Order: sequence, then structure tokens, then C-alpha cells
Amino acid sequence: MPASPAPPRPNAVVAVLALAGIVVALMQTLVIPIIPELPKLLDASASDAAWAVTATLLASAVATPVVGRLGDMFGKRRMLLLSLVLLISGSVVCGLSDALVPMVAGRALQGLSAAVIPLGISIMRDELPAERLAGATAVMSASLGVGGALGLPAAALIADKLDWHMLFWLSGALGVVSLVLVLALVPESAVRTGGRFDLLGGIGMAAGLASLLLAISKGGDWGWSSGTTLGLFAAAVVILLVWGWWELHTTEPLVDLRTTARRQVLFTNLASVAIGFSMFAMSLVLPQLLQLPEATGYGLGRSLLTTGLVMAPSGLVMMAFAPVSAKVSKARGPKVTLMIGALIVAAGYGLNIVLMAEVWHLVLVSCVISAGIGFAYGAMPSLIMGAVPASETAAANSLNTLMRSLGTSVASAIAGVILAQMTIDLGGFALPSENAFKVVMAIGAGAALLAFAIASFIPRHRPAAPAAGTAPADGVETEPASVR
Repeated sequence: MPASPAPPRPNAVVAVLALAGIVVALMQTLVIPIIPELPKLLDASASDAAWAVTATLLASAVATPVVGRLGDMFGKRRMLLLSLVLLISGSVVCGLSDALVPMVAGRALQGLSAAVIPLGISIMRDELPAERLAGATAVMSASLGVGGALGLPAAALIADKLDWHMLFWLSGALGVVSLVLVLALVPESAVRTGGRFDLLGGIGMAAGLASLLLAISKGGDWGWSSGTTLGLFAAAVVILLVWGWWELHTTEPLVDLRTTARRQVLFTNLASVAIGFSMFAMSLVLPQLLQLPEATGYGLGRSLLTTGLVMAPSGLVMMAFAPVSAKVSKARGPKVTLMIGALIVAAGYGLNIVLMAEVWHLVLVSCVISAGIGFAYGAMPSLIMGAVPASETAAANSLNTLMRSLGTSVASAIAGVILAQMTIDLGGFALPSENAFKVVMAIGAGAALLAFAIASFIPRHRPAAPAAGTAPADGVETEPASVR
């Protein structure tokens, strides 16, 4: 008889998947130091060069739910490996690029790897012992913040000291390391649905999301009342309504909207939008406060590298609070953990309104907000997985990730409008005023409180006794049939 495959090693699986998540988050952060220089580096206008960022946003929004569904159908590890290959390919293309078109193409390929984190969470559900799941998924969720926080100072240092192409060669090298480790240490799950992929559903979702996110991300450049912006918003509404009708009537939908409408899933996803908004508001406000000239009276006049170093502890705090989040979820349920996280985030923004005059103030604020994000992000996968069958885990987690991304996109648009409208004049240059930053902070706090209110509607039920042969994960809440 052939030897049975060795059982997965939980610590190795968690470490490798978390590393892959950090690499993907790092990829999204790497271009921040060179954004002001992109027009010169690519010989393009500022509006055209911005597509190097927009392309990643659009590609990740489209790829996340589609790849998640494919993972449920054909194998989560297989789709994880494909995502890493796309990240490596995009990094190579960008590393060889000196013109706009290949750079945008490479960044789009990188964006297609965004499903790595929800796929990793779904693999954990299939492969880890039940008692390890809550902590492992919290660590995986925190990898998003760790990669973003650590990527900024690393990218700033590389961009300052080396050729900017090295940013992408670093991303590619880390992608190769992750790929090799996944091949060696992460098993393929036997939990899969097979079936037919909903191609029309995929096209419809891609078109609807692309229209919506283009309008949100480019509305400030095109004008919020321009025909292009309003036309894209209208197209998004129409396409997504038609897509929703199709998903409800096809036999094997890309997104099971009936499952998505369950109270636990619906309110978790709505809270995720608000939490995503809050997280990105911090990312927009604090770096600008650190870098604005001291002559403004509230700017701290620091370099990009110093800014990155100030923000770096926030990622470590997020990772440090992942096991705390898991323990609270195990003791009180992930609904309570999500609500605690939202309150901590709101408190962090309130603190920021009164403490913004010193570097240590912003270090403290970023750490408080990140602690709250760590709580909230650790709870969301548990809430989602407690309400969907194992066969839909990757698709459901991917949709939840998409909801967070929608929140960050809306935050970027709203904060951009506020910071552009509330300005002061300094040497002939219009700069965001102190009150503009305080308004954005207040909105970030309001979004966190909204997440708290939404989370209060999530049903709170302890798991029922498992059926024979099943073992629900500790800390994962489930709904009774009566509320589904």
C-alpha cells in the first residue's frame, strides 16, 4: 500500500500562509515612496501615471471573489499558488519596465494576487485542528497590516538608496520564497465543490466593480459631477442589479447571495466596509501630518523614511494583538471581539484629534488604532466561517476581503475631497489645513462607531452540538436555521 501523506504541521502551515499574506500586502505598499516620481520615471502625465495604482486596485477587486470561488471549486492551494505566480510575474514585468504601459500591466498582474489572504484563511479552516483555527485566522488577517506597515520604511529606504526597480525585484524574490514554501509545507485540501464556473457572473461582477471603483478612485481627477464619473456610477448600479438577478437565478452562482444575505454574513460584511474605511483613514492622515512642513504649525517636517519608521510599529501591534483577539473570541465570541475592536479604533481617532503635535503622539495613535484593527480583522473570518459551509469558505472570505477593500476605496475618495477643499496657503501652495485632518479623523471615528453599531445586529449564538464527524472551530459562532 502507498504511504499516506504526512499530516500537515500546523505551525509551519500558519507561518507560511502568514508570510504569503505579508508579501502580498508588501506588494501593495512598495510603490508609495515613488508615486510622486512616477510621471518622470515613466515619462507620463501625473493622471496617467496614477494608473499604476488604480490598475492594482481594480485587478484585486475583480480577482478576489473570482479566485476565491475557483479555490472552493478546484482547490484552494492550487489557486494560492496561481496567485503567487501572478505576483511574481507582475513583479518581473514592473522590474523590467521604464514605460507606462508595461508598468500598468505589471501592477495589474500583481493586483490579481490579492486573494492570497482569504485563500490562506480558508486553507486553515480545512487543515488545522479546531482549537488552533481562531488564533491562526487572526494572525493571517493581521498579515495585511504587518506587510503594509513594514513595507513603507523598507520601500522608502530602497527607493532612496537604490534603483527604484529594486522595489519590484524584492517583491518578486519574496514571492518566489513564498511559492517554494507553500509547495513544500502547505497541503492541498480535499474540501472542494467542483462544478461549473459562473462565467457570466464573473464578467458581470468584474464590469460592475470596475465601474464603481473607477468612479470612486478617479472621480476627484475627472470631477464628481462630470459625465464620465456619473455615467460610471450609473453603469455600476445597473450592472450590479442585473448581476444580482442572474446570481439568484443561476444554478451554480459565483456568489451565493442567499448565503450572503444571512444576518451573520450580511452584518459582518457591512461592518467590514466601515472598518476598512477606518483603517485607510489612518493611512492617509498620519503620513501627511508627519511630512508636511513645520511652517504650517501642525506638520512635523519628517522624511518619508522617518514616516515609514513611525508607522512600522503599528503592524507589529496588529500582529501582537492577533492572539489576544483569538482568546477573546474563544471566551466571548467573535461578535464581541469585533465590537471591542471597533471601539478601540474610534478611541484611537478621538485621541488623534487632541494628540497630533509630536512624533510620539502619532506613534501612540497608530498603535491604538492598529490594536483595534487587529481585534476586528481577527474576528471577521470567524464570523464568516461560522455561517457558511466549508465548501463555500474561500468564496465567502474573499467577498469579506472585497468589502474591506470597498471601504478603503471610499475612504480614499472622501478623505481626498476633504483634504483638497479645506486648505491653507503656504508660499503659494495649497496644503490641507489642520481642521481638514481633524474632520477626516472624526469621520474615521464615526465609521468605527458605525461598525460597532452594525456588529451589534450580528446574531450571538454559541455553536450547537456538532453532527457526527464534524467539529466546529472554537470561537466560531454559528446561526440557527431560524435566522438563516
